[in-house]
Amino acid sequence: MTARTPRTTPRPPRTARRRTRQRVALAALLPLALLTALTGCAESAANDDAELGTLRVGVIGSKAQLTGPVGYLHHRDELLPRLAELGFDDIEVFPFPNGPDLNQALVGGSLDVASYGDTPALVARGSGLETRLIAQAQIGNDASIVVRDDGPRSIEELEGERVSVQTGSYIHRYLLGALRDAGVEPAEVPHIYTADTEAPLERGDVAAAAMPQVNAEVFVAKGYRIIDHLAEDHPDYAGTSATVSTQSFLDENPDFAAAWQEWQDEGVRLAREDFASYQDFAVTLSDFPEELVRATTLEEHLPDGPFPERGLELLAGTKEFLVEEDFIAEDFDLEDWLVRTEAAD
Repeated sequence: MTARTPRTTPRPPRTARRRTRQRVALAALLPLALLTALTGCAESAANDDAELGTLRVGVIGSKAQLTGPVGYLHHRDELLPRLAELGFDDIEVFPFPNGPDLNQALVGGSLDVASYGDTPALVARGSGLETRLIAQAQIGNDASIVVRDDGPRSIEELEGERVSVQTGSYIHRYLLGALRDAGVEPAEVPHIYTADTEAPLERGDVAAAAMPQVNAEVFVAKGYRIIDHLAEDHPDYAGTSATVSTQSFLDENPDFAAAWQEWQDEGVRLAREDFASYQDFAVTLSDFPEELVRATTLEEHLPDGPFPERGLELLAGTKEFLVEEDFIAEDFDLEDWLVRTEAAD
């Protein structure tokens, strides 16, 4: 596991931290409580779709586009022929605003594959949902804590303040870890989607907001400030992108995990051969300014294999944190979660 960062300030009392943890955990985990009621209807719809041979993939964002190295392969029109070898004649991508919503659709039977951050994927598995990790598509997802120009000057000044984040995300894990390391107990950590953050931040409804790095750079261009940067201040809290499926889907499609891992490796190889073209592809995935997307799409974030050593270190550290903070109801062995194939070894 990743070595823990030495604590330079005392941690807040556990009872106080638990109150905050319970408030923020509710928003992150509530969708999972609805799964039992939704499963019956979703499975019926899933069976209808399965007859069509369409692979259904959920992603985080506003666009129905497959991301990462496999998305790049699809962008180059090289994925569908490979899918056909497994009996799929099409692929359909569904965007979701955050990880808990995607978990609900995946385990409810409306999706075959989920591509999202490691934190909601770990929480789902730790909540007893029978998912398997097929691959880590990106390593080192970055984020920052942003304030108004006249706002707090440091993370320590967030004591007793409201700090927003899109709960259930890797940014959520980073924020809570950074606050804990600073010995800071916020008044509240409200769930606000990143896209809706500017108005409450500008009004002063929240003193700060944690968000992905590309969003943070947009805010900086508007006159806001960054008071904590994951890559510089908390590199061991970086997120990874997880490609997850259910055990039942993999049982029905025993060659799928190995094939996906091979597709990811091929997408990485092609991206490294012409990284500018891969950045061109990344630009199409969002509405952010092109220069910001290129600046935050880095070759070092591409994985070496489905489970790179650094990726597993970050994943283990994130799971340890989530267990300690009671976001994961029951601890589990990471190795049991991974789908090890020849491509993964």
